[in-house]
Amino acid sequence: MVFETKKKIRQRLIESFGNVKNDSFYFDTIEKYFRNKDHTGVFQILSDKTCNDLDFNELFMFVDRTTSKIGQQFLYNTLRTIPSNGEKFIEQEKLIQKITDDSNLRLYLQLQLDNLTRESSYFITTLFQDEHLKKPKWFFIIPLLSFSSLMSILLLPFTPQFFFVLLGVMIINLGIHYWNKQNLYEYLGTIPQLLILTRVAKKLLKCKILKEINEDVPESISSIEKVRSHMSLFKLEVEVQTDVGTAFLTFLELFKALFLLEPLLLFGVLKQLDTKRREIENVYSFVGYVDSLVSISSLRHGLKSFCLPQIENNHKTIDATEIYHPLIINCVSNSIQVDGNSILLTGSNMSGKTSFIRTIGLNIITGLTINTCFAKQFCFPRLKIFSAIRLSDNLMNDKSYYFEEVLTIKEMIEKSQSKESNLFLLDEIFKGTNTIERISAGRAVLSYLNNKSNIVFVSTHDIELAELLKDTYNLYHFSEQVEDKTVDFDFKLKEGKLKNRNAIKILEINDYPEQIIAEAIELSKELDKIYVVSKRG
Repeated sequence: MVFETKKKIRQRLIESFGNVKNDSFYFDTIEKYFRNKDHTGVFQILSDKTCNDLDFNELFMFVDRTTSKIGQQFLYNTLRTIPSNGEKFIEQEKLIQKITDDSNLRLYLQLQLDNLTRESSYFITTLFQDEHLKKPKWFFIIPLLSFSSLMSILLLPFTPQFFFVLLGVMIINLGIHYWNKQNLYEYLGTIPQLLILTRVAKKLLKCKILKEINEDVPESISSIEKVRSHMSLFKLEVEVQTDVGTAFLTFLELFKALFLLEPLLLFGVLKQLDTKRREIENVYSFVGYVDSLVSISSLRHGLKSFCLPQIENNHKTIDATEIYHPLIINCVSNSIQVDGNSILLTGSNMSGKTSFIRTIGLNIITGLTINTCFAKQFCFPRLKIFSAIRLSDNLMNDKSYYFEEVLTIKEMIEKSQSKESNLFLLDEIFKGTNTIERISAGRAVLSYLNNKSNIVFVSTHDIELAELLKDTYNLYHFSEQVEDKTVDFDFKLKEGKLKNRNAIKILEINDYPEQIIAEAIELSKELDKIYVVSKRG
């Protein structure tokens, strides 16, 4: 770990504001708080599948501008947890505005949070979310052995024979001492970080604007600090291992082993901390929340444009102006209105259909969780989000692509009957089966999903499907310009269904044999005639 002077730390924090992190992201540890947290009462927890479909991890790496590991875990949980209402955003926006406007305040907060950047900070959550180590059934022997060591030393000057008693006890104690080492190492990094966490929280509370976030935090800090003297020995252990020589370390180890200080201390502290889970989580959440506010402020500062969403009660209305995908460099922005009908997109591969569907999904997620959208203006209802975008054959479970798709869409069908409003995002529905059945099943399913207050965004290559759904779905398309030997995409959303077909033309400009091109053109004309006749019939 490179040592930084205070001046360099200040400079680093100042320069980082508004910029994407240049860090490694270890999601197994970042997710720990989210995976183990009780989410009772929230509106929706984003599923792993939806996160995979919408490239959530990449979104998080872009959004995350936190300073501490605590804040990073807290922000991850925030982004995956859609709240039941937006009441918290009123006070939150006041705090974010103050942090944005007052650079001295912001730097003060970041300097405190910078004390919680060690990897071991990730594991503070284990102190209030995980089961602590339990004493072994034979633990009652440990105090007796410790007392025996003490008495043997005290009586040794009067009765030399106690040397043999001391030697025997010492051998047993050494075995127990090193048996306990693995238990100790499990908490050796975590408990000192809890001490730092409480210290950081106390420093943050010196800012008057933060005191009302959670009025229980000062009391929680005081409760944790009652164990400070015992926990400080863990901090001392870490410092001793790095700051003193081998001879002293050896003497210290023998001393601790003789009186079994480590197991006595460890299980004593864990017993006390077990009664303070709520207090530890209070302090953890307070620090994490403050860091997430600084992160949101930094995110907004670095964006070309953003807006605060308008969450309306009109359950089937979406109004987006110049909305864009935050992960696409120089992304072309688009505007769209949904009023009663759902949305069906047509267009060729790479034209922008799937990216636009993801754009809508990601913006609704960030709007509902961090009150920030990547758009000039975005109005939508509170929605639960479900997706069927990135599907694949699951050979390990012997599931075909089509079967995987069937199960995913079945879940959507079940969710569509709930009282809440839902957003369903689908890319190329039922593309795992033949054309006739794909169009037939697709039309039936999309009509069913588009009931009540549900909103559907779906893409398709099937122009026929667009024609069948034109009364209940607003039709939009993305198109490309094919000229000579080039294909140009403008990524602009256009009203209506796609009229021009360029797939065969793209084969031609990529020098496919003339025989293939001619046969494909002729066959496409024949199929068009069959479709027109069947439609009239």
